[in-house]
This record gives sequence, structure tokens and C-alpha cells, in this order.
Amino acid sequence: MTDELAVLGVECWGHHGVFDFEKRQGQAFVVDLVLGLDTAAAAASDDLHDTVDYGSLVTSVKAAVENDPVDLIETLAQRIADVCLLDVRVEWVRVTLHKPDAPIDATFRDVALTITRKREGPRD
Repeated sequence: MTDELAVLGVECWGHHGVFDFEKRQGQAFVVDLVLGLDTAAAAASDDLHDTVDYGSLVTSVKAAVENDPVDLIETLAQRIADVCLLDVRVEWVRVTLHKPDAPIDATFRDVALTITRKREGPRD
């Protein structure tokens, strides 16, 4: 059985998008993370070293969003998932990437892409 650790509403500023003005001006992105991991060892030891340090993870996720512009939110969401899966304790990750100010000629509340990725191969 896998436990779930969620970090929701991580606000970032990035320069991603298909249009030149998106890359030039930048815009807000919001990231929701749900990590699948076994927290039993951390619960027993009460030691941060036995679990995912979500503070450090958020710092890494923000850096992934705030650097190296890409065109598509699909590419950016995959980048975020890859960052989360660097920790071998993370069995899977669900990333929801929100782009609330997407350049759409209509009234809307949000654009969001959710992806789920699993660790490939044996766990280290």
C-alpha cells in the first residue's frame, strides 16, 4: 500500500508558452503535487531523513518552473514529474499544472493539465 503526500498551490512565475509575449512577459503558474510513497519508516523514526523533504522538493519544483522556458505545459509538467521522481522513495507522482492566465479569448477560470508518472524499473 502506498501513502499519499500532497503539496498544493505552489505559486511560480515562468516564461512558458507558444507566443513570444508569454516568454517575454512571463505569467503565473500554480503546481499541485501528490506523491505516492511509503511513510511507515518516517512515522516510526520521526526522522526527516526517512521521508521526502517536501520543503526541498518545492524549491526544486519552483526552479524547474522558473527556468528554461518551453512552449507547452505538457513539457513543463513532465519536467516537474521528473524532478519529483529523483527521490527513489517516490513511487509515483501526480502533477497538476495550472496556467490561470493562459492567452484564451474567452472568460475562463483556469487551464490545468494533470499527469501521473510512475518510477520506471527497480527501486534503488
